[in-house]
Amino acid sequence: MAAAGPAPLLPAEAEALVRALQSTELRDTGGWLRQHECVEKLNMHAILSASAGQEQLLTELLVTYAKIPVLIGELISVEIWKHKIFPVLCRLEDFKPRSTFPIYVVLHHEASIINLLETVFFHKEICESAEDSILDLIDYCHRKLTLLAQNLFCCPPEGQAKDSPCLKELQKQAEMMEFEISLKALSVLRFITDQVESLPLSALTRMLNTHNLPCLLVELVEHCPWSCREAGKLKKFENGVWHVVPPEDQVKMTKLDGQVWLALLNLLLSPECQRKYHFDGFNKSQLLKLRAFLTDILMDQLPNLVEMQRFLSHLAVTEPAPPKKDLILEQVPIIWDHILKKNTGKWEAIAKHQVKCVFSPTEEELKLQARRWAQTYSLDMMEALAPDKPRCRVCGAEAAKRCSRCRNEWYCTRACQVQHWQKHKAACNLMAGAPRSVDDP
Repeated sequence: MAAAGPAPLLPAEAEALVRALQSTELRDTGGWLRQHECVEKLNMHAILSASAGQEQLLTELLVTYAKIPVLIGELISVEIWKHKIFPVLCRLEDFKPRSTFPIYVVLHHEASIINLLETVFFHKEICESAEDSILDLIDYCHRKLTLLAQNLFCCPPEGQAKDSPCLKELQKQAEMMEFEISLKALSVLRFITDQVESLPLSALTRMLNTHNLPCLLVELVEHCPWSCREAGKLKKFENGVWHVVPPEDQVKMTKLDGQVWLALLNLLLSPECQRKYHFDGFNKSQLLKLRAFLTDILMDQLPNLVEMQRFLSHLAVTEPAPPKKDLILEQVPIIWDHILKKNTGKWEAIAKHQVKCVFSPTEEELKLQARRWAQTYSLDMMEALAPDKPRCRVCGAEAAKRCSRCRNEWYCTRACQVQHWQKHKAACNLMAGAPRSVDDP
């Protein structure tokens, strides 16, 4: 009889975690380290609940306790930390951390929050509970989609780490994480566009006119940053990894392709959006580029695109009237500007404070943090969430052996485990809480 998989949190546990979510000051990075644990547990709970069709409890808790604006505020706060303080940390001459683990947790906090929002924003009540902060979330998604469209992820981050291989490696991980975060932001934006009929007018104005999201989405269709050719082979990014696409699957629409097309359908075919969007010469020429991508094969996979094809055919031979300039008091996003105004000119002071109080833990504090994270990321839970079988840390082959001490790394053979031991030893000792160094795997 097969063992039952890990169960979602009990209602009382989920409620306690939701209630523990609080807004954190940019200076108080230690608050993010504590809160990240709650977010990750809710994240795993949300995915397992959604898979079982039981996500209603978490949705109700987040709405009842008004936590969606809190999560959006935290998301933007970590984004600002990453762009303003992280580069300063990497430039500090005297900062040579014993472990970059606490910094990595802060960087990963943004990914955890956007992943949680992606899971729950499917529900209309979640979108509505964001209230005024939906404008800040739209701005956030626009920033991430702009990065995708410009394909900036190969650029080295500002403020290269000085003589610290650990920090340089952390910068590379941050770049890779930024790409995945931006893809999650695309999904969140698509869920927001699903609710165009119930969004405030300011939100529609921001998407259509301030940021011109329809044209930005056209650029994503054209350049498709989650797809590339390498050595003559087509590779696509799915489920967190790049993989080679066999010839028979190259015309299949991926989930990310679908998110872009669905967002375009929502923004272009809604009567309210058509009334507010300015179909001037530039916008019209950009939108008409979509006709080249609307093949029969694509429309067979997403039949709603037939309506898009009709709309574009009509747009090509007409001149839509310019939108009426309604006299309204427009709301503006405030979270980003509020954080910048409060902390501008203090970035280096904040970085030095965080080095002293947060990012220079003792060995005992590191072991305690590692044990807490080992409990948060339980092996049964992580294996239940993993889309594929584990891969060898060294050669990438399918793996059946796991490090017996920390239980975190996988290998296909003993030879690969021995080869990787010198790199893995420090992390293994930390995660296993070993009282002394170990020389053999």
